[in-house]
Amino acid sequence: MPTDLAQSAAHHPTARSRSYRVVRLAGRSLAYCATLVPVAVLTLVTAPLGGAGAAVARWRALRTGLLGMPPTAVPARRPGTVAVLGHALLSLLVGAVALLPIGVELLMVLRGVLYGLVDPGPYDNSWGGPTRAGAWLAHFLVGLPMAAAGLAALIGIAAVHQRLTRRLDGERGPLWLLPTVALMALAGALLFVAWTRQI
Repeated sequence: MPTDLAQSAAHHPTARSRSYRVVRLAGRSLAYCATLVPVAVLTLVTAPLGGAGAAVARWRALRTGLLGMPPTAVPARRPGTVAVLGHALLSLLVGAVALLPIGVELLMVLRGVLYGLVDPGPYDNSWGGPTRAGAWLAHFLVGLPMAAAGLAALIGIAAVHQRLTRRLDGERGPLWLLPTVALMALAGALLFVAWTRQI
């Protein structure tokens, strides 16, 4: 019996630390993805004016600072302006895709966590209605899996983008990288069009 308790105690911190790491990664990925569009636009403006080196440093700082990735060795040859602009365009595309799961997280806050405050009612036709408490709880519970899926998508998007950023350091990306970015963009565009037609 004491052995079972010791084994249980030994496994419990591991499960807790794993959960903490996943939550931390999700938060970092959310912050990282939220910066993609503004940093890409800044790069598109400044790189042609001689700011390519500073743009590369920004991308590296985001990867190491927000995602906590170990810094890579600075290559002997710096990427040219065309390579930096190409990276900025891809980053803008990936950042636009990231806006969809970021929007899901925002909706979870507004229409799940704060539902009873945002929607004054009446709740007769709402999920969980006709009471405010029932509608609030129903919207919160429906939003939980959507929020989890949005965070998982953000983790994936951040992982793909940091792979793109490593190409600025002279690393060769895997063969699946650019087709994955194209597929993400296509899926994001289709999802956005479907969503706008429902409004």
